[in-house]
Amino acid sequence: MNLKRRHFLQLGGGFLAGLGVGAIAQPLQADQSSTQAPAARIYNPPRGDVRIVVISDLNSRYGSTDYEPEVDQAIALLPTWQPDLVLCGGDMVAGQQPSLTVTQIRAMWTAFDQHVAAPLRRMQLPYGFTLGNHDASGSRTPDGAFVFERDRTIAAEYWNNPRHSTRLAFVDRSGFPFYYTFQQKEVFYLVWDASTATIPREQLIWAERALASPTAQQAKLRIVIGHLPLYAIAVGRDEPGEYLNRADQIRALLERHRVHTYISGHHHAYYPGHVGALQTLHCGILGTGMRPLLNGDLRPTKTLTVVDINLTTADTTYTTYDMQTLAVLDPQQLPKLIVGPNGKVLRRDVEWEELTPEEQATEYIPSY
Repeated sequence: MNLKRRHFLQLGGGFLAGLGVGAIAQPLQADQSSTQAPAARIYNPPRGDVRIVVISDLNSRYGSTDYEPEVDQAIALLPTWQPDLVLCGGDMVAGQQPSLTVTQIRAMWTAFDQHVAAPLRRMQLPYGFTLGNHDASGSRTPDGAFVFERDRTIAAEYWNNPRHSTRLAFVDRSGFPFYYTFQQKEVFYLVWDASTATIPREQLIWAERALASPTAQQAKLRIVIGHLPLYAIAVGRDEPGEYLNRADQIRALLERHRVHTYISGHHHAYYPGHVGALQTLHCGILGTGMRPLLNGDLRPTKTLTVVDINLTTADTTYTTYDMQTLAVLDPQQLPKLIVGPNGKVLRRDVEWEELTPEEQATEYIPSY
């Protein structure tokens, strides 16, 4: 798989702020008058055969029914990009707190519907998502019971309500909303329950079969979405439990079935990377709790990524926005390498051979 710089949108005077990254920037449209609506100013990149807008980690403090301005702005700007699909890396509500009542949990999903899901339905935009630890944690007690059973029950109740249609063309929705597959415009998507560090064995078996199926293999591209990433990239998220267990084995499964990209949230930091043949999109945050990257000293910010897919070449192009300024981020400002406790992630335009011996020898230093 060729991950050279041609895959990046090269924009002079750009700005990179992916959680942990930042510098002064100029929005890319000429008219910046104070009376102009943001949608008229924001840069709209050349369109691919398929366009996805990727968002993640929308929630605020525990139990909150409020959303940060960047969440509302992201939804309001969707008509500017006219995506074929919106994908979310999880944490749509702020659960995973034992003291929250059933009434409070349902109120959070009602608020999510008002701020995010209902506007998407009005725009008739398909919405794919993975459940995060704050949506429906899969944590279990020693005897196997779900610690946050109420969260999971109410999340399933919300998503299985016919009024809350996702407009997805499901291939397999037997495990929905925790795990499922769908297809759109010759791209096959698999969503699994990565709300904890351990994906259940039976779900990995299901994923292997789904990815090996004729439907998946005949698709032009395969994308997998889960909340926790395979590899740690952010300060404070580099402890066991904050990234997937057995990451290398899971990556081998995805590579075996020619998965193009694994999309994740949870680390509250933007980093477009690759490990081996697998691209990894750590898609950042729109809610509260921005985090810096493990490498580099660039400031955190909130991000949204427009992914354009060329089906002929199976290439993807990212255009990522600092949602606090609406400036396009410059990927060249990101660290070429993120070194974490369970592996090294290269920026998606960098090959291992391009690193200096010193960079290759960089060792993980705990952030705590």
